[in-house]
Amino acid sequence: MRVEYLLGFVFVIAGCSSPATPTDGGSDAGDAGDVAPDAPLPPADNSCAGPCPQSNIKHVVVVVQENHTFDNHFGRYCTAPAGSNPTCNDGPACCEAAPLTDPAGTPFNNLDDAMNGNRDPDHSTACETAEMDNGKMDMFATEACGSPFNIATADPTIIKPYWDYASQNALADRYFQPIIGQSSSNDMYLARASFVFTDNTETPKDAVGVKCQIGSNNQIQYPDQTLGDLLKQATVPWRFYAGGYAAQAAAVAQNTCATRPSDCPSALNIYPCTFDPSDVPFQYYASTRDNPDTMADDSVFFSDLANGTLPAVSFVRSVGYKSEHPGQFAKLSVGVAWATNVIDAVFTSRYREATLVLFTYDEGGGYFDHVSPPATSKVDNKPYGTRVPFLAIGPFARKNYVSHLTMEHSSVVKFIEWNFLGGQTGQLQTRDAVVNNLGSLLDPATTGATVPAN
Repeated sequence: MRVEYLLGFVFVIAGCSSPATPTDGGSDAGDAGDVAPDAPLPPADNSCAGPCPQSNIKHVVVVVQENHTFDNHFGRYCTAPAGSNPTCNDGPACCEAAPLTDPAGTPFNNLDDAMNGNRDPDHSTACETAEMDNGKMDMFATEACGSPFNIATADPTIIKPYWDYASQNALADRYFQPIIGQSSSNDMYLARASFVFTDNTETPKDAVGVKCQIGSNNQIQYPDQTLGDLLKQATVPWRFYAGGYAAQAAAVAQNTCATRPSDCPSALNIYPCTFDPSDVPFQYYASTRDNPDTMADDSVFFSDLANGTLPAVSFVRSVGYKSEHPGQFAKLSVGVAWATNVIDAVFTSRYREATLVLFTYDEGGGYFDHVSPPATSKVDNKPYGTRVPFLAIGPFARKNYVSHLTMEHSSVVKFIEWNFLGGQTGQLQTRDAVVNNLGSLLDPATTGATVPAN
């Protein structure tokens, strides 16, 4: 089995524009980051490549980083007493702070760059199931595979940019990883909204770079319909931008493997320094694997932002050492810098007035969170894992708002279906039919339509 690491990633979903909403125009030169926030937008392109969106949200960017719980990143941001279950929605006073200790009495450690890089908590299904202890959440430090260092909150000096986003936008404090266990199994819910396999037990058959990683022998290809297939059938263009993909593809074409970039803190020529296809859920499906129309390097994301060539739906993932994933000497601050660079690039580009950014984590990484997850899913009978952070950012998000509605990765799929595929949800006939939508985080005064909350 390969060493478990997963790249953070971004979805950029671009739809058609309407006369009432400024959006992307022609391709002008220059870096998107060079556009001043108050610079005029190019003329709107009022055509629709596929179904027109149901709301004024013409572009969605979903940034998914790796392996941190809600308590891990927002336990010091929220100020309501742990266990108080606040019903208000106005800022940090309306979400629960992390308790002073876990239920076993273990105090919280300060998660800084050194601690993040020096250890990777065990976050396998078996270990996390034992640590969660049927929802008691009391064995993260004391279970055989646990550790007192699993009880941690991120250093506020590092994580402050995320807190700033929360104070100016909408935060969900009941967003859970969809299944207990490691990254790849959770990422599949962003493609299928359903259980596919456990932990990181499968690797995508014949995908670029699959033979360049540890644990690549158990290769598999799935035939099921994915979100990517739905978008293609509806003629909604989409693309997945992955960190390190171009270097790995070029190396594989020469019958070799990519080497580590000079700034990767690990000495390995594998993940987290190079592209790993098992971090891209669509690589497991023949209809989407390594299709040049739908796979690109993450560097292309920034040029597409600048040139006005972003497709309707785009996924962007960092290379592993920029994803905040613990272990292999990866610095938390480097991951925060990567994510904020992506988000800020969107809001200094022509897409800023028509874009909703969604920011979350693939799974909790084995860190403690004090809130018990919801019951087993009614669709695939699999138990939910820990809470992970989730933010809605931009002009369509409610301001300084906290939603308490239960959501998960399948909720993102449901929202994409609703907004970009004709308002019809449940098209994959999996969890997308039963989970809550994202409407509780969005402001109907700016969306131009009431996005369903469920």
